Amino acid sequence: MIEIKDFLNAAQEEMEASILFLDDALARIRAGKANVRILDNVKVDYYGSLSPLSSVATLTTPDAKTINIQVWEKSMLPVVEKAIINSEVGIMPMNNGEMIRLQMPPVTEERRRDLVKQAKHEVEEAKISIRNARRETIEKLKKEQKAGTMSEDLEKDGEAAIQKLHDKYIKKVEDMFAEKEKEIMTV
Repeated sequence: MIEIKDFLNAAQEEMEASILFLDDALARIRAGKANVRILDNVKVDYYGSLSPLSSVATLTTPDAKTINIQVWEKSMLPVVEKAIINSEVGIMPMNNGEMIRLQMPPVTEERRRDLVKQAKHEVEEAKISIRNARRETIEKLKKEQKAGTMSEDLEKDGEAAIQKLHDKYIKKVEDMFAEKEKEIMTV
């Protein structure tokens, strides 16, 4: 006999991956508050190979509006500065010869609304991914039931269980969005 747990575990892994991807995408949305994760996509030319900024410098947030970048090798300061300027971060770095500072600019009301829309789009993508995991699992359960390797009652129980799992992850996504929306709209 086929275990429903196997189907549910596979679906849960997919849904968890959607949550992790959403968390990463929401962290990159700049809400006017300093967050070192907005620098995750910045790559630095480190002796001929592109390396993440975090592998050549220490990134800290001393206050809500500033990110400090302490480069481990002083010779890398101009390289890091150029990488930030050329990235999609959209903040001009300030280099004082010792470290690089990024001052988070104030966000206008219109820009805040655009950021909420962007966050909402990321949330919808995550919900679609979670729904697809549920749909695929239900299709697998029905296929097993038609093949005769699973009873109809067991298949219905599996559908109910996957629906509960789906609802749990959709709620988690909505909670993440509510938190991000609050962060964006807080002046």
